[in-house]
Amino acid sequence: MNNPRIYGHPPFKIAVVHGGPGAPGEMAPVALELAKTCGVLEPLQTATTVDGQVEELRALLERCADLPVTLIGHSWGAWLSFILVARYPALVNRLILVGSGPFEAEYAAGIMDTRLSRLTEEERTEVVELFNALDDPCARRKDEMLARLGRVISRTDTYAPLPAEGKVDIESIACNGDINESVWKEAAELRRSGRLLALGEKISCPVTAIHGDYDPHPAAGVREPLSRVLKDFEFILLERCGHNPWMERYAVKEFFRIIASCIRADS
Repeated sequence: MNNPRIYGHPPFKIAVVHGGPGAPGEMAPVALELAKTCGVLEPLQTATTVDGQVEELRALLERCADLPVTLIGHSWGAWLSFILVARYPALVNRLILVGSGPFEAEYAAGIMDTRLSRLTEEERTEVVELFNALDDPCARRKDEMLARLGRVISRTDTYAPLPAEGKVDIESIACNGDINESVWKEAAELRRSGRLLALGEKISCPVTAIHGDYDPHPAAGVREPLSRVLKDFEFILLERCGHNPWMERYAVKEFFRIIASCIRADS
């Protein structure tokens, strides 16, 4: 497995950071589209701690990128990018958060209820069983369970998926349940304690948050906390859009238009 995966030609001024934790490769469609006009790196996170993933991402950027970069993080990758920028501000000239999780725990309470309300009774039972199994330290086959959970949850997180002919065929990378379990427990505690949001006070570069109005992660949980701590912050809500804007029929063009506008502003 190449790490990072590289798209386009130098200079590599853009990096896309996947979520999960433990779901490498999901940002490849974004990298491919952006690589039509510029060089893009897709770092893959393999460390099993939050600090380990931050340092892994730092090392990959320092080794392969033309610094400073525009850093585009999705879901958990938005938090990871947020932490990296707070610790190593010289590496990044703009941060773009896509479908970020809420930055305060109070906003996260309804995420699962929203997802379950969009499923059949049979699917709801399966999702609850999968979450419980992933929380069991003795459970086996967590990679398979995480992949299955992702497939079911994707139906709750998507407003109007692109038709099959509109999707690109990209080599897939297996999910890693152990990474998901260990990193997410640390990340959740960072949010609960307030330390995650407090890192925003150390961020001085422009930050743009892009969020779908159908995303089960509440937009207010990103917009309101970050508006209080960031010096240069813009929040953009996409209509008829779920958790992954590049997969959405009605939002994909606007999503990439916004990204392109941010890149031009920094060039």
